[in-house]
Amino acid sequence: MNQAVNSIELDIDLSEELGAAATAGDAARLNALFERLSLAEALRELLELSADDRRKVLTLISPEVAAGLVEEAPHELGADLMEDLEPARAREIMDEMDSDVQADLIGDMEAAEAEAILSQMDAEEAAEVRRLSGYDDDTAGGLMMSEVFECRSTMTVSDVIKVIAKDDEDVDRYRGQHPYIVDEAGKLVGVVSLRGLLATKRAALLTTIMVKPMSVQVDTDLSDLEDIFDKYDFLGVPVVDASGELLGVVSRDAVSKALLERAESENLKLQGVVGDELRSMPTGLRSRRRLVWLSANIILNMIAASVISAYEETLLAVIAIAVFLPMVSDMSGCSGNQAVGVTMRELSLGLVRPKDAVKVWFKEISVGIINGIALGILIGIVAWIWKGSPALGLVIGAALALNTMLAVSIGGVVPLLLKRIGQDPAVASGPLLTTVTDMAGFFFVLSLATLMMPWLV
Repeated sequence: MNQAVNSIELDIDLSEELGAAATAGDAARLNALFERLSLAEALRELLELSADDRRKVLTLISPEVAAGLVEEAPHELGADLMEDLEPARAREIMDEMDSDVQADLIGDMEAAEAEAILSQMDAEEAAEVRRLSGYDDDTAGGLMMSEVFECRSTMTVSDVIKVIAKDDEDVDRYRGQHPYIVDEAGKLVGVVSLRGLLATKRAALLTTIMVKPMSVQVDTDLSDLEDIFDKYDFLGVPVVDASGELLGVVSRDAVSKALLERAESENLKLQGVVGDELRSMPTGLRSRRRLVWLSANIILNMIAASVISAYEETLLAVIAIAVFLPMVSDMSGCSGNQAVGVTMRELSLGLVRPKDAVKVWFKEISVGIINGIALGILIGIVAWIWKGSPALGLVIGAALALNTMLAVSIGGVVPLLLKRIGQDPAVASGPLLTTVTDMAGFFFVLSLATLMMPWLV
């Protein structure tokens, strides 16, 4: 207990120290405070500050520390932090980042703010960032860094070792890359291992010890990149255009991070949260994003409620049915969500496409029939024993069985259909599944109860 209290007190003291140092403009103190923390802890403390204090802190601390904090933040938040700064200061921070991170940030910024920062950068570097930010996020082009350990085919082993020995800042940015060999036109022709360099005579040409490298096209998607890194123990893979020109390198770390971000994003979308929402964001923005999804759900739930309204007489005659209505819709919804989850995963892995909808349906309905019958028998027995009515057990069990079959069909197929028409299946599948399973569950229970009314009353 005392440890918890002490931890809270330390957090409060640290936040107060950061705020006081920012107000006083004490850059040295701020840098010293952040050096005590991990990046995750430092970002949390930064976000606890007011918007003005955050801006002051990012302006005062060293560009290296500021770059680490911005990189630690989700892309959208990182872009917001950079947009709040003066363009010249934002450029200083950008200079400490690799090109792939720069492109991600620029791509997430408003056009005016992005151009203001790019105008402060070296013209050639700015053009490179613009080029990288133009690629789709989940492709090799969108994930690659343009800093490449590139060597001409005319170079010798000695030439490369001299480059490495310089300990130049650019060499640090290569992240352990092997030297990639290009010809006069910049086309990738080979790769040399660092071990091979050390084991070869210094006067030897690189072309005599290079091997043909594996490369990917700039439009290779994330799922294919995942397969490559799962199959091969590479730290990075070179990226080329259609003519074979070397454009950059996509690293294993970049692919792993992109896969994690995609999984997190899809999970949030299934819960109705669109975008990289954090509680440090403006309340109005967070409210608007959530209301879009919640407002649509009001309409969908009114449709489901209208089914109940149409069977008021049945409900009044057999009030016990009301106890089981939410059970039927909820259990069917769970089955449907399982189907949605599997389809979303297979879509992300590239294992199914919209044209596979019929095949997916056959596989899902097979599971739905088995599970539907099993669950129907189980809940039917419960209803019979609980309310002492075998007819009620038959109604509830049959309704759950039918609704489960419908739910898995919708959950398995609808994401594919939404994908085909260009809608985001992660956002739309959940509300649609919930509405249909509720409406169908109410309909199955109440219509079967109406048919069985002589045996229920």
